[in-house]
Amino acid sequence: MNEQQKRLQTWIERGNVTISQLFFQYYKELMIADNDAMLIMHLQAFHDEGELFPTPNRIAERMHLSADAISAAMQRLMQNGYIEIVQNITDGVLYEQINLMPLWMRLLDCVTNEKQQVQEQQIEIEEGELFRLFEQEFGRLLSPMEAETVAMWLDQDHHTPALIRKALMEAVLAQKVTMRYIDRILFNWKKNNIKTVEEADLYAQNFRDHNLKKQLQQQPELTQPVKRAPFYNWLEEEE
Repeated sequence: MNEQQKRLQTWIERGNVTISQLFFQYYKELMIADNDAMLIMHLQAFHDEGELFPTPNRIAERMHLSADAISAAMQRLMQNGYIEIVQNITDGVLYEQINLMPLWMRLLDCVTNEKQQVQEQQIEIEEGELFRLFEQEFGRLLSPMEAETVAMWLDQDHHTPALIRKALMEAVLAQKVTMRYIDRILFNWKKNNIKTVEEADLYAQNFRDHNLKKQLQQQPELTQPVKRAPFYNWLEEEE
């Protein structure tokens, strides 16, 4: 059993999805005719009953189709890669069964592709909002070079829109709203394997805590509380 089959089995066992739900949602997309779709559901019903190789005559007892029409439909489904006939051995006895797993894998592909399309659409929306946020904070339209820099952060450095937005906010807090400063923030995060906003917050918080502890150790005689820096100066090493 490959990884896709294991995933499908896990979904079914957890009750997250049933074969009938997936099938009726996507069989039209797979270009399966209505009669063929009903035949597949009957094959599944036979499987559920423990009859793994129902004959066309047996299936015809439950459908308004002749045995010949069912044979032709099964041949069509096999040619299109939706079902297959496989051989198994149990207790030394060789037997054949109609395997529906190729169809279920195609259904899984439909679900995966749909989720991927939704994710891609969401990313496009977030990226569009990101460019608008930059223009809002810069108080002007981005230059072609600046827009290309943001695109490079996304496409080449593979930073998420959320992380880039976080870097922009760090620059705003530091009152250093420049592409160079934001690039330095993202470079620092990538060097330290920071990939989420939560990790960036924790990294900056640890830095502030470390600096506060260092100041207290160097000036123990101070009676006034040390003011905590509101932001991490990502260019401090260069300045």
